[in-house]
Amino acid sequence: MAAFKGIWTKGFWRAVSGEYLATLIFVLLSLGSTINWAAEEEKPPPADLVLISLCFGLSIATMVQCFGHISGGHINPAVTVAMVVTRKLSLAKAMFYVLAQCLGAITGAGILYLVTPAAVRGSLGVTTVNSNITVGHALLVELLITFELVFTVFATCDPKRTDLGGSAGLAIGFAVAIGHLFAIPYTGASMNPARSFGPAMVTLNFEYHWVYWIGPILGGILAAGLYEYLYCPDPQLKNRLSQVFHKDASGKYKEVESEDIAIKPGSIHTIDLEKPEKKDPFQDQTEVLSSV
Repeated sequence: MAAFKGIWTKGFWRAVSGEYLATLIFVLLSLGSTINWAAEEEKPPPADLVLISLCFGLSIATMVQCFGHISGGHINPAVTVAMVVTRKLSLAKAMFYVLAQCLGAITGAGILYLVTPAAVRGSLGVTTVNSNITVGHALLVELLITFELVFTVFATCDPKRTDLGGSAGLAIGFAVAIGHLFAIPYTGASMNPARSFGPAMVTLNFEYHWVYWIGPILGGILAAGLYEYLYCPDPQLKNRLSQVFHKDASGKYKEVESEDIAIKPGSIHTIDLEKPEKKDPFQDQTEVLSSV
């Protein structure tokens, strides 16, 4: 129960509901761009990949801008898992985030299903693996495009950087659009397990659905780990670890009892939804931890 102690607050449930609403709007608007309204014609035109890519990218950029200060604007289980492995979000809170994202995606896809005529509904934007590539290649593509996305999230929201300018949300939106421009012909460019789960649940089409969970989550973990621990490590990480672990007489490292150490407030950068930190208003964009 200690792990769930922090969730019994109004601020946390506000954040969870924000993830639900942001994912709902994102999935509804983005999947809407995949509807081919000329499907009833004798020779319907092919899907407009540029239109779809821009709609996904701009939708994410908008949702990040709207919900970043409320929930962190993850809108993506792969981003949430990346925050967990880099200790920016607790596992207990992440479980609620992922559940909210999946429910939001189902709701958004369900609304689109209801308002769209059956004749043009098609597959409702369900992500599918191109028959000309193997499932292994599809998994690799999803891993790579999600790596690109999550690396962008961490790079544009890094509080240690002093060279950041412009909109973090727009940069993340561009990363989503780029991933779609490249990968739609391969896998439908999910980059987001919730985005794939919503329409799959509504249409009950789960063919190779596991690809759209394992690929993005592995890509997110890899990107987060490389950024946080290799390319841009926290210079105070070693000092913090020495406060938590010490070497005993036998040469083995043991965890220091919590009452024996004093960690300065704010020394570890985490998302604490119960006790929001006082921040410089000009740093808001770098604190957004979000994505598709």
